[in-house]
Amino acid sequence: MFSGWGLTWGGWLDNRKGEWWLLAQLILIAAHLLPPWPAPASWGLAIWPRPLFGLGVLILLAGCALAGQGFLALGSSLSPLPAPRDDNRLITEGPYRRCRHPLYQSVLVCSLGVVIALGSVLHLLLLISLALVLQGKAHREEHALLAMHPSYGQYQRNVPAIVPGVPGLDWRL
Repeated sequence: MFSGWGLTWGGWLDNRKGEWWLLAQLILIAAHLLPPWPAPASWGLAIWPRPLFGLGVLILLAGCALAGQGFLALGSSLSPLPAPRDDNRLITEGPYRRCRHPLYQSVLVCSLGVVIALGSVLHLLLLISLALVLQGKAHREEHALLAMHPSYGQYQRNVPAIVPGVPGLDWRL
């Protein structure tokens, strides 16, 4: 499953397969481990409300479940890079029926869960930054998929990109 991704030292240096998009994504995801800022006390709260924390955890778990569905559906076509594998298949079933990038959607849902669980402006900024990075990564990926799969254009016209109805995350041709 992890072989054939095309990760090379040269690629990390010159971004030949979109490695810098992946690096930005990984940094933003890792930054979610930072503590909330500002702290709940600055909002006048001793602790963040438990119902919001619980809701955030549920949303985070839902995002993890969405990621699992996306991983399973992609199978051997899985790659962390925006450059699709040479041997990829165009997947349009399962979670790929509701959006073209369900793994990116799952990352955003997980990030939203963290924002709600922690009530952190810092994490909200991370979510917005992650949305911008994933948008750019998805655009690069789609240019390559259009070249590899003639039917991808029709798929683009009919299926939302990352989050249906959200400007910047749903572009349909």
